[in-house]
Amino acid sequence: SVHLALSDRTRGLLGGAELALLKPTAYLINTSRSAIVDQEALLAALHEGRIAGAGVDVFDVEPLPGNHPMRTAPRLLATPHLGYVSRANYARYYGQALEDIQAYLDGDPVRVLG
Repeated sequence: SVHLALSDRTRGLLGGAELALLKPTAYLINTSRSAIVDQEALLAALHEGRIAGAGVDVFDVEPLPGNHPMRTAPRLLATPHLGYVSRANYARYYGQALEDIQAYLDGDPVRVLG
């Protein structure tokens, strides 16, 4: 599972050579930044059956175009940069956003930093 910030040091960190080190039973999960994993190398590994599969929540282009190769890659679970979302998560996120707006309008902001 890839959990890294994108930087000059991490861009392309996982390329063809690194993916070749994975066992055929391995699943690559990337929910951080797509540029950390060489997308062409990942697609090749999936099409050639060199890894068992992949789960990605980040892409080189978002939203993912209809003709993008990731849409037809075998053994790929793709989510639209919303893999973290649950009903409870959305309820809390939007509930707090509304609370913040109302508090601001009332002149009594909440969750103030600093």
